[in-house]
This record gives sequence, C-alpha cells and structure tokens, in this order.
Amino acid sequence: MSKTDCTVNVDEYLAANKYEVDEESAHIELVDDPSDAEFDKLVMVCPAALYKRDEGGAKSFDYAGCLECGTCRIACGDTIVKKWRYPGPTMGVEYRFG
Repeated sequence: MSKTDCTVNVDEYLAANKYEVDEESAHIELVDDPSDAEFDKLVMVCPAALYKRDEGGAKSFDYAGCLECGTCRIACGDTIVKKWRYPGPTMGVEYRFG
C-alpha cells in the first residue's frame, strides 16, 4: 500500500473557473431582512464564501462568484433564500480543470 502526499489548494481551483455574471437578473435573492442565525449558517457552509460578515457584524452577499451547488438552498430552504435558480444560458460558472 503506497502513501500519496498530496496537498490541494481549493482557492487555486476556484480561481481557474470562469464566471459570466448576469448583471440584470440575480439568480439568487435573499429576503429583505434575513435572520442572523440563518445567515450565519450560510457564512459557514457556502463553498464560494458568498455570504460574509464584516468586523462590525454587517451582512453582505454577492451572487457573482456562485458555484451553483445549491448549498444555500439546502441549508436554509426558503427561510432566507427568496429566489434560487440556475443562471440563464451562457451565464454562471464554467468549470475549468488543470
């Protein structure tokens, strides 16, 4: 049995992806005043780190780097995610490997 020493840098893989952002129609929208508990769930689980809090605790969200994985939809359902759909044709993430 051989041991493979492999280190994966997720940020490098994510940086290789290409994004076409639909500036006219966001594919994810949140309710107007999301609860702190539900928002904090998304801060913890979003693999693209789209949900953030600054030093003062203010919430921010940007759909532009979305990986379209649906984690936010699964983690919070319709509690704070008002709209979730895949971006239109030629929009969204284009995965690139290697």
